[in-house]
Amino acid sequence: MKRKEFIKTTATFAAATALTPLTSCKTETKKVVDEVAPEVVRKNWAGNYAYRAKNLHEPKTVEEVQALVKNLDVQKALGSCHCFNNIADSPLNQISTKNLKGVIGIDEENMTVKVGAGTKYGEFAPELHKKGYAVHNLASLPHISVAGACATATHGSGVNNGNLPSSVSALELVNGKGEIVRLKRGDDRFDGAVVNLGALGIVTEMTLHIQKTFEVRQDVFQDLLLESLKENFDAILAGGYSVSLFTDWLDQKVSQVWVKRRMDEEVKDLGNEYYGAKAATRNLHPITELSAVNCTDQMGVPGPWYDRLPHFKMGFTPSSGEELQSEFFVPREKALEAILALEKKREQIHPQLFITEIRTIAADNLWMSPCYNKDCVAIHFTWKQNPKEVGELITMIEKELEPFGYMPHWGKLFSMDPLKISERYERFDDFLALAKNFDPQGKFRNDYLNRNIYQL
Repeated sequence: MKRKEFIKTTATFAAATALTPLTSCKTETKKVVDEVAPEVVRKNWAGNYAYRAKNLHEPKTVEEVQALVKNLDVQKALGSCHCFNNIADSPLNQISTKNLKGVIGIDEENMTVKVGAGTKYGEFAPELHKKGYAVHNLASLPHISVAGACATATHGSGVNNGNLPSSVSALELVNGKGEIVRLKRGDDRFDGAVVNLGALGIVTEMTLHIQKTFEVRQDVFQDLLLESLKENFDAILAGGYSVSLFTDWLDQKVSQVWVKRRMDEEVKDLGNEYYGAKAATRNLHPITELSAVNCTDQMGVPGPWYDRLPHFKMGFTPSSGEELQSEFFVPREKALEAILALEKKREQIHPQLFITEIRTIAADNLWMSPCYNKDCVAIHFTWKQNPKEVGELITMIEKELEPFGYMPHWGKLFSMDPLKISERYERFDDFLALAKNFDPQGKFRNDYLNRNIYQL
């Protein structure tokens, strides 16, 4: 498939929905038949997964969460509905954290901010900035909840930047007995509880490390030759505070390079070229042919960290959400080889693809993080919503990445064998023991945890 054909199929799908406001979970009502009450179907943001849980609870206080946990049988926390699999589903009850939101307090002495678990990064970031502070990084979308993002090890980019949960300094959750448990960095169980997959309980508060606020400029370059990427891989990814590569795997090129640099550090003009890629002459969407109106400002114009580190503005979503996503982490020293292995499969990959993003994440010490004790590169795929074809491609991609010791993103689509998961995570047994301790009655267990953690 040539670039012109790819553009035609991609733009037709996405152009009309580039300004759709973000609504998180989707609700559909089936038609009434013979005076039977209509059935409400709740779906995730992408619309690819319909929740099985019959009941949705929306507590407004921690005390209400405790009462629900004590009185309900099987249950699960529900965040901003941005996972593409069944990690947040339950056979019976979901407990939404959307009302547990807002900045609870800023501790200027210890440089932390405490927020409600259901708070979205884009909701508290402007307030934090006004008070002179920032968090270290953000994901490409600021619309995700803090607790949900941390539970699944969601990340931004930057060779020296850990994932979002790496900034957590303390958390509060309600365990399977309805008890409040508070953990802080340094506690024996803390490193196992941050990336928790929803297995330990309902997180109600999170405390994040903060720093002095800063501005960021964002420069975008187009058409980076694959040969240049091979020769300068590490330097290209280290060229900014946060760097992202976007590719459609066509034409032996990386479509775009997004370089985000802090203005409180020495910032030199990158000029009209970045390792052979040409400077963009206008703001760009990661899919070049689409409007960039919902993307954060580029062209080297400085702006606050919360309005440059994400790729998309808080007010809009990049599309209607009708897409599928998968993402795989490989150790950074093996990343180039892994990318080149996938590049050989471009003819199979790109017909179902909207775009691939490649990012770096620094090592952390969180037990269930894919970057536990190792720097990683994440290879992210945004797919067309064709489940059968995409499922086959995911299986193929995982086979190609097997020699590189890949790890899947917990909140996206993957097919890795559960036994392989237990082998790849060094602290897997410790986490399993922690989950059983926090949830002895199995109230928070669901199909996802039974398959991937409890391995029934």
